[in-house]
Amino acid sequence: MENTDPLAPREEEADAHFEPVIKLTEQVDTKTHEEDEDVLFKMRAKLFRFDAPSSEWKERGTGDVRLLAHKETKKVRLVMRRDKTLKVCANHAITSDMRLQPNIGSDRSWVWKVAADYSESPPTSETLAIRFANAENAGEFKKEFEAAQKANATLSGGAPATTEKTEEDEEEKEEKKEEEAEEKKEEEEAK
Repeated sequence: MENTDPLAPREEEADAHFEPVIKLTEQVDTKTHEEDEDVLFKMRAKLFRFDAPSSEWKERGTGDVRLLAHKETKKVRLVMRRDKTLKVCANHAITSDMRLQPNIGSDRSWVWKVAADYSESPPTSETLAIRFANAENAGEFKKEFEAAQKANATLSGGAPATTEKTEEDEEEKEEKKEEEAEEKKEEEEAK
């Protein structure tokens, strides 16, 4: 049955084919700046950052978190790229002052503070959290992270930070406070 209404839309066969105007033949090499590094650790995880103004955790991306050691300097850094876009969502050196804290209520995630994360420009100070598929993966990450801290500390000539050092610092602060209080008291008595 044929449609005889002149205003009714006609079904036309769409078989359009277009040839590209320019053929791309040249292959372009992209540098990731990871070519001079060896992968020490690689595991799939989800990364979050703490947003202080809103006091909530914001998702930064899901992908492979990697610990990379430079072939010449041997310095270790943490790099994480999002799955599909490969956009960097974490990029920072692992320093001895970083502390992996267990995330409250989860045995498969860790929280730590970073003085300068280079995934954004300019580098920013961040509080990051990372969550793994299970507690075993989280434990393996912690072990490798702490080994990287020790390796970087020995390369920089310093000893890895210990709790004894922080206790000594606390004692020095207390002594300084007491001395300042005594000096203030003596000044008031002299008046």
